[in-house]
Amino acid sequence: MLAQINACALFGLDGHIIDVEVDFNPRAGIPSFAIVGLPDAAVKESRERVRAAIKNSGLQFPNKGYVVNLSPADFPKHGPAYDLAVAVGVLAATDQVPLESIESSLFIGELSLDGSIRHVKGVMPMAYTALQMGIERIYVAADDAPQAALVQGIEIYPVRTLGDLVEHLYGLQPIATYTAAPLTPDEDVVPEGLVDFADVKGQEHVKRALEIAAGGNHNVLLSGSPGVGKTLLARAMPGILPRLSLEEALEVTRIYSVADLLTSNRPLIQTRPFRAPHHTISQAGLVGGGSIPKPGEISLAHRGVIFIDEIVEMNPKTLEVLRQPMEDKVVTISRAQGSMTFPANFLLVAAMNPCPCGNFGDSSRACTCSPTMITRYQGRLSGPLLDRIDIHVDVPRVDYDKLMSSQRAETSAQIRARVENAREQQRQRFRGRSGLFANADMGVSDIQQLCQLTPEAKQLLEVSAKRLQLSARSYHRIIKLSRTIADLDNCPTIEMNHLAEALQYRPRQQAIG
Repeated sequence: MLAQINACALFGLDGHIIDVEVDFNPRAGIPSFAIVGLPDAAVKESRERVRAAIKNSGLQFPNKGYVVNLSPADFPKHGPAYDLAVAVGVLAATDQVPLESIESSLFIGELSLDGSIRHVKGVMPMAYTALQMGIERIYVAADDAPQAALVQGIEIYPVRTLGDLVEHLYGLQPIATYTAAPLTPDEDVVPEGLVDFADVKGQEHVKRALEIAAGGNHNVLLSGSPGVGKTLLARAMPGILPRLSLEEALEVTRIYSVADLLTSNRPLIQTRPFRAPHHTISQAGLVGGGSIPKPGEISLAHRGVIFIDEIVEMNPKTLEVLRQPMEDKVVTISRAQGSMTFPANFLLVAAMNPCPCGNFGDSSRACTCSPTMITRYQGRLSGPLLDRIDIHVDVPRVDYDKLMSSQRAETSAQIRARVENAREQQRQRFRGRSGLFANADMGVSDIQQLCQLTPEAKQLLEVSAKRLQLSARSYHRIIKLSRTIADLDNCPTIEMNHLAEALQYRPRQQAIG
């Protein structure tokens, strides 16, 4: 007897419906259980899990001939997510569940030997694919139901054991559908380890630069001696970023679902991501990869912040792979079975010391490095990479009087209010233009149409472009940065003072020697 069940495979961030065809031959002389259709080791091992789970659930597993075909046969199958579909297929083929009860259904889950159903990764994109393909209901592990329910318009059944599922399919003990709470990002959720700008003493000009970065999603490089507060300032960034919209929250949650970083308690990512990988990270860890490609740190920081401390200590080859994602806002990973694209629209906050000893340019401590050492150290960041960073800020030491002052500085909430106002102006300006969320996302044609400069600002930009020998990329990035400063100033056009402030954030060469 032949039974056909729906399962789902992951390819990047997308799901693909897999037809699980189970053929049962009751007259087979030699017992067999074959799985075909490019299964990996984890899929092949499902034979033993399915056999034990069926027997330990009080059901029958006739020791005859079985052939399980995972179609399309040329699509690689990975992981244990097919266990439940294979088990239901075996039960349907042996007349232990009615075929009509499994029509237009998707089965996702790993089986334990006792018949209980375990969590698998990537349930949210699988549920979205099922909705697109017209499937009416999904059976998942109870822990995965909150995640699957983020996709509205499809019935979600949380299943704890294989026995419970069989009783439900026969109508003996129906399983209630999972009802999710309304999808609204919780404004009261505070990111873990959040630092308030009010707790950072001094550094007013650095705070201003970070406010501009948050206002337009611009990349930042902080340079300063050890202990001046670069890491503290970077960790305060999530507190001034605008709250996630529902669209952005679902977009980020989809990535975290594939990376298996969601919990059943909080299936929806409600705060902007903040990722801080160590500078020893590999290329695959940073941009994604592996034999079965998965998102890297830059994709996990999508719509949020990635903080790289001691950026010059990173492997130069690893560092250079950031260039394309910083420009295109996506990263494409190619493998023999195909190419997959992960989103990577992040705000980079990088920190570095000005020299190996860290005291070059410090007014209170003498630098012990030779000019050659300083030049070689600073040269680890290539020109093309520096060209993609809009804001370069020197972070000085804080005066003792400011450190001991009891006066509380401006809070993150106050700064965020201005940032959200600037982002709202950008949303209104970008209405009708797909793919634009902040000023940093604008292309050349968008800049020409949306960034109006006053005559005085145009004249200053012309002089600066010639004197500073700006590249085309730097030229356009200065205009985008000026547009953000104007938004924070509630100004419809870019004026000379906005452009002048943007120009001061270009990298400056200090005299060495």
